[in-house]
Amino acid sequence: MTEQQIWVVWGGVFTDTSFTVLEKGTEELHGPYHSEAEADRAWQDHTRRKVDIATHRLFVLLARRTG
Repeated sequence: MTEQQIWVVWGGVFTDTSFTVLEKGTEELHGPYHSEAEADRAWQDHTRRKVDIATHRLFVLLARRTG
């Protein structure tokens, strides 16, 4: 069995600082990336663009597939 890993950067502007509900229309999805390092670089780049918005958050997520 071979495990495949794909990384994505997901998030947007949330309704408050609990970071549980995204504001409609602010969703972001970047990727896929083939390494965590690539995803981290994208995360830094996209996060810096909206650093002045306190409720903007992006997360690096890993999806794995075995088979």
